[in-house]
Amino acid sequence: MARYDMSNIIECGALGAVASGAVFFQLGMTCAVGRYGAIDRVAAHKWFNLAARDGVAEAVRMRRELALEMSAAEIAEAQRAAREWLAAH
Repeated sequence: MARYDMSNIIECGALGAVASGAVFFQLGMTCAVGRYGAIDRVAAHKWFNLAARDGVAEAVRMRRELALEMSAAEIAEAQRAAREWLAAH
């Protein structure tokens, strides 16, 4: 079975208008647990940031929990990536 990276769909804009807090939360979970590869805390934090912005309360909790395992530089990188994503979309 081929590995499937949902974040590529979002990055390409393939989800268009359906890119919502729920979708961002699922992407965060996918990255946080390494569902399709290695765990990527920076990407997970980015998606949780976007989900939290859209009102997903669970994303706030997951982002906070994840941040405990990250360096200040990783958190800053995730925040920058979230801002860049918002600017591009």
